[in-house]
Amino acid sequence: MKLIRKRKDHEHEYIAVTPGDDKYVVRDPFSEELRINGHKKEIKIFENEEGFTFIEFNNKKYLAEITDKSQNKYTVLLNGVSYSFTIESPISYRRRKYLEKYKQHNKIEIVTAPMPGKIIELLVEESSHVKEGEAILILEAMKMQNEIIAQVTGKVKKISVKAGDSVTKDDVLMEIER
Repeated sequence: MKLIRKRKDHEHEYIAVTPGDDKYVVRDPFSEELRINGHKKEIKIFENEEGFTFIEFNNKKYLAEITDKSQNKYTVLLNGVSYSFTIESPISYRRRKYLEKYKQHNKIEIVTAPMPGKIIELLVEESSHVKEGEAILILEAMKMQNEIIAQVTGKVKKISVKAGDSVTKDDVLMEIER
C-alpha cells in the first residue's frame, strides 16, 4: 500500500503581522511567483560585491539588514527605517487570534528572570508607575549587564528581589499591576 500525501493549498503560505496587526499573506515565498495578499509581486533579494544585502521592489533598491530575530519575531532595517513583524503559519495565526479573543485579561503581569544571573540594580520601586518598554532592573549574566524591561504599562505591585541577589531562570523578579 502506498500513501500519497496531498499538497494543501496553505502548505507554502505564511502570514507577516505588524505590531499594528496589519496582516500580509505571503504565498510561495521561495518560488519565482511570490504572492502577497493574492497579488503577484516582483521582488529580488541579492548581495552586492561588498556583501550588503538589497531588496529590489517596484524597480527601487532598498538596503536591507535583519537587526533582530527572536523566534518568529523580526526587526528589519530598510534604508535606515526599522520595521518589526512576526512570521506565522496560517494555523498559528488563527490560534493566536482565537486565544486573544477569549483571553481573560489578568490584572497582574509576573516579570521573571530570562536567564540566571545577579541583580545589579533596581530601576523602579514598589508603587511606582512603569510604561511598556521601560527598563525596570539590570541583571548581570555571563559578565554582561542586561536591562530587563516592562512588558506592560502599570504600577509595580511587588518586588521580589534586591540588588546583589542571585536568580535562576524563571525566578519571579516583580509583579506589575495593569
